[in-house]
Amino acid sequence: MRRNNENTSNASRRSLKVRLILVSVLFVLFASGLVGRLFFLQIIKNDDLVSRSKQQHQMIVKINHARGFIYDRNMNELAANIKVESVYATPQEVKNKKKASRFLAKILKLDERLIFKKMNSKRNFIWVKRKISPSEMSLLRNDLPIGVNFISEDKRFFPKRELASGIIGFTGIDNQGLAGIEHQYDMTLKGNITKTVIKKDARGKFVQFNEKVSGQYAENGGMALAIDEVIQFFAEQHLSKQIKKYHAKSGVAIVMNPNTGEIYAIANMPQYNPNNYSSYEPKRWINGAVSNAYEPGSIFKPILAAAAIDSGTARPHDIFFCEDGRFSIGGNNIGEADGHKYGWLTLQNIISKSSNIGSVKVAQQLGKNSFYDYIRKFGFGQKTGVDLPGEAAGRFKKLEAWDERSLASISFGQEISATPLQLISAISAIANGGTLMTPLITQKIIKNGRTTKIYKPKFVRRVISTQTSRQMIDILKHSVKKGTGGNAAIKGYEVAGKTGTAQKYDRKAGRYSKTAYVSSFLGFVPADAAKIAILVLIDEPKGVHWGGSVAAPVFKDIGRETLRYLNVPSSDQRVYILDRA
Repeated sequence: MRRNNENTSNASRRSLKVRLILVSVLFVLFASGLVGRLFFLQIIKNDDLVSRSKQQHQMIVKINHARGFIYDRNMNELAANIKVESVYATPQEVKNKKKASRFLAKILKLDERLIFKKMNSKRNFIWVKRKISPSEMSLLRNDLPIGVNFISEDKRFFPKRELASGIIGFTGIDNQGLAGIEHQYDMTLKGNITKTVIKKDARGKFVQFNEKVSGQYAENGGMALAIDEVIQFFAEQHLSKQIKKYHAKSGVAIVMNPNTGEIYAIANMPQYNPNNYSSYEPKRWINGAVSNAYEPGSIFKPILAAAAIDSGTARPHDIFFCEDGRFSIGGNNIGEADGHKYGWLTLQNIISKSSNIGSVKVAQQLGKNSFYDYIRKFGFGQKTGVDLPGEAAGRFKKLEAWDERSLASISFGQEISATPLQLISAISAIANGGTLMTPLITQKIIKNGRTTKIYKPKFVRRVISTQTSRQMIDILKHSVKKGTGGNAAIKGYEVAGKTGTAQKYDRKAGRYSKTAYVSSFLGFVPADAAKIAILVLIDEPKGVHWGGSVAAPVFKDIGRETLRYLNVPSSDQRVYILDRA
């Protein structure tokens, strides 16, 4: 009996021992699994889990920071930056998406369906509207739906509104340069892109933190232009007045330093406000001074005269028979624009009276080979190299395609197209002693208040001799004093220049229009020591179309105010100074 009890007890102990071992094994296996799981979660999956946690409690958003400022030559701001608010939403936080979408659409003037579609996406972050106006901000601030909030961004701001808009251009929603200097120098001006952290606060709402996550904050560069905002204002004011007076289609005015190529002003009409560029037709954004090419008409005649004199073909007082006002070439009749019937005229009078037939006679004596070479030397048919986007090269026939009619037409500015910038560069070469300069729109690059790069005047080539330049200046002075350019005269200064009245070619009709003209004046002042060259071009004026009546007065007004602003002494002032001496 005792033995049976002992056997039972031994069996119980063995069973308990087995159970203990089994439990211990199971505990060890559980502990090993738990440790393994913890190791997997905390070591192997740590980065992924932290990332998921952050997605639930914080977001990272790319923010475009301020672009470099743009200044005029005297460091007046032309393009700056302002802080604005952008509206974003976290869809999972928005309780009533339909109601929120309706409210936001009404205040922000957006498509409700588009907002609702974004709200129903699985994304953690959506933009509702970028860079809202102060009025929109005030309407939203007090009634902001849960899950919708603001984030601060930098917005490009143009404090002078329309002033020089054709030069400066504008930027897009992400501060990328889209036109003008903003586009041309986008990499220089480009604002830094950093990542901003948005976290949940104690109430569970996402708020912005000014914490930089990644990316170095590289210093962006500002720049100063050769433009002078005061001269730019003069050009725009007087051009606009004349455009309105004659109900013209458009217009361009350029003011340049003929000795250095520095551009003091480029006015384009009609204008646009780059702060709200999307409200205008895209054609308004075009800088017509560099992107549009026109048949220049009679303002091209000084190029012919300079070529004839420089090549030794003719002298200023050589005479040419102008056929009493009617001449036929290749079956085409050529007449004088003003209906005059000129007989014998000197080369000087051919320019001052703007004789078409006289110009043809000079071109025939010069010859097409020489004329073609001088046209190329003056820079026509090729880009000037100005640092502005969208520059056109203009065009004219290759030499082998010229016939006697081409030689005749080009002599008075037909069958050739040129940009306003090419034309003022060419007249500047005549004014400065015979050298072609690259038009200079940029002055310097600035970083942290320091100038890091200076843009110096660029000499292209000598076009005509100094002697030819001197003779051409006398011819162009005579054109203002005794010829068609009388309305460009400025009291106290000698003006040199040439009028132009170009018929526009009607492609549909296949002939030159008798109603559509481009009126122009091209010149410089003071004639014998030019400080400024000015081109005025007015497209399709109504009523009166003569360059001497429409464009020359604008030259006079811009020139008079610019000379006074630059403190260029008049002849009266010079006499007074000499008398005092």
